[in-house]
Amino acid sequence: MEYTKLGNSGIEISKLCVGCMSFGRPSEDFHQWTLNPEETEGMVRYALDLGINFFDTANTYSHGTSEEYLGQAIKKNVARDKVVLASKVYFNEGHLSREAIQREIDGTLKRLDTDYLDLYIIHRFDKDTPMEETMEALDGLVKAGKVRALGASAMYGYQFYNMQLAARDNGWTPFVSMQNHYNLLYREDERELIPICSQMNVARTPYSPLAAGRLCRTEWKTSTKRSQTDRTAVSKYDSTQEDDYKIVLRVRELADRYGATMTQIALAWQFAKGVDSPIIGATKAAYFKDAAGAFDVKLTEEDIVYLEELYVPHKVVGAL
Repeated sequence: MEYTKLGNSGIEISKLCVGCMSFGRPSEDFHQWTLNPEETEGMVRYALDLGINFFDTANTYSHGTSEEYLGQAIKKNVARDKVVLASKVYFNEGHLSREAIQREIDGTLKRLDTDYLDLYIIHRFDKDTPMEETMEALDGLVKAGKVRALGASAMYGYQFYNMQLAARDNGWTPFVSMQNHYNLLYREDERELIPICSQMNVARTPYSPLAAGRLCRTEWKTSTKRSQTDRTAVSKYDSTQEDDYKIVLRVRELADRYGATMTQIALAWQFAKGVDSPIIGATKAAYFKDAAGAFDVKLTEEDIVYLEELYVPHKVVGAL
C-alpha cells in the first residue's frame, strides 16, 4: 500500500479509500445490494490487511446503518487512532444549516461509536444556507474536537472557491479534501474544480473512479443485483454509453498490453492525473486486492493521451 497526506491536514491516508456505501441494511428505497454486519467486518478486515486505513461513509447511507456496521467492524479489528474515518452531512433535514450540522455530527459519532471524526465532508453545496453559517458551524466542530479536518464533495468550482474564501477571510477551518465525481468516462471537473483543488493543495478523493464498474469489464451491465437495481448509476452513465464504450475498449486494450486488469488501468490513470485516494466501493474483498495492483502499473504519456482522446463533453452530474 502507498500513503499520502490529506491536503494540508497532516493526516496520513492510504492511496485507496474504502467506500462504505456498500455496507448497511438493504432497502428498496436506497440500495438492495448492501452487506450485513458480518460481511462488512470481513471486508474491513481484508482492507486493513492490505494496509488501507481510509474509510468513507455518510449519515444517510443505508439510513445510517452503514455508519453503524463500519463502527462495529473498526472497533473489533483495529485501534481507533490507526484509521482515518470520514463521513458526510447534507442529505438530511436542514442540509448544511448550523442546527443540522450540530445535530447530524452527534448522530454520526454515535452510530460510528467514536468520539471524533478524522474527516467531515459536506455532501453537496447548500444554496439555501449562507456559506458563512455553514463554515462557522463546521469550524466549531473542529474547535470542539469532534472533527479533525473538513472536506467537500461534488459542487461547482466557484461554489467551492467561495466557501474556501469565506473560511480564509473569517479565520475558520478550510476544506482539505474534495470528493468529486471523476473517472475516464466523466471528466467535467477538469475545467475548473480540479485546478482550484491543485491551487489550494486540496486532496482529491474522487467517488465512482471506476464508473460503477463500467471501467472494469467489457460488459456494460451484468446480472449482479447492483447492476440490475442501481438507478443512480444508470442515470450517470447510460445516456452516453455509445461514446463512452469506445473508451472502455481502450482500457481493455491497455490492460491486455500491460498484463493488468481493467480496474488497474483505470486507477493507474487516476494516479497519473494527481488523484490522492480514489474511493473503492466493493462487495467482494478480491476487488480491493485488484485495486491495490494499480500501484504496479505506470502509464506513459502516450497511454494517457490514448485513453483520453475519445472523450466528449458530458452533462454535469453530481453538482446540484
